[in-house]
Amino acid sequence: SAVSRLFEVDKPSEAWKKIVGPKDIVGIKSNVWGPLPTPSEVEQAIEAGILSAGVEKENIAIDDRGVLRSEVFKNATALINVRPLRTHHWSGIGGCLKNPIMFTPTPWKYHDNSCADLGLVWKLPEVKGKVRLNILVLLTPHFYSVGPHNFDAKYTWPYRGLLVSTDPVASDAVGISLFNAKRKEYFERERPIKPPPHHVVFADTRHGLGVSDLNKIELVKLGWMENSYF
Repeated sequence: SAVSRLFEVDKPSEAWKKIVGPKDIVGIKSNVWGPLPTPSEVEQAIEAGILSAGVEKENIAIDDRGVLRSEVFKNATALINVRPLRTHHWSGIGGCLKNPIMFTPTPWKYHDNSCADLGLVWKLPEVKGKVRLNILVLLTPHFYSVGPHNFDAKYTWPYRGLLVSTDPVASDAVGISLFNAKRKEYFERERPIKPPPHHVVFADTRHGLGVSDLNKIELVKLGWMENSYF
């Protein structure tokens, strides 16, 4: 339903044909972080959509930390970017903008100033111009953490959502807004994300990757609206 609405067609198969085609080599850039990985069911649904567009099975791969070693990713003409939303010790949030970080062999070099220039990852030759779709998984987002790799299930909730966009900046800007609303409700006061996820604004203002201003983002909502926070 989401991809059909995004690409303004009647059927998902028609939407996927606007995303990829039979001649494409497609990498599904997933995320394997142990406590909250991209669900295999989401990966399989994406793969099924790509297959429905006529891409050969051997020209599709799903990977995260091995993308630089994968022959499919090395030769990819198209990428689908998918990961769960969570707070992050170095960048404030882990979202669509951060997910391609494994396309560099030195991801730690992007940690300065709360990962302010993560947008530069999107200018690497392995990534630039290849991402056809961003999917921010909001099934059970993790809205609060302290320290590197920290996870506590009490700071997740069954939001049961998916956010799809061709703009990774807009996706993450909406994700930040969702977290701010949830954190205010949970802690009963404003609780800004730390460190500040300013890499999202900088991806817009410094690197021209998309739109970070919520007033300029068209958010189309489908499905169950109870407790959507929007």
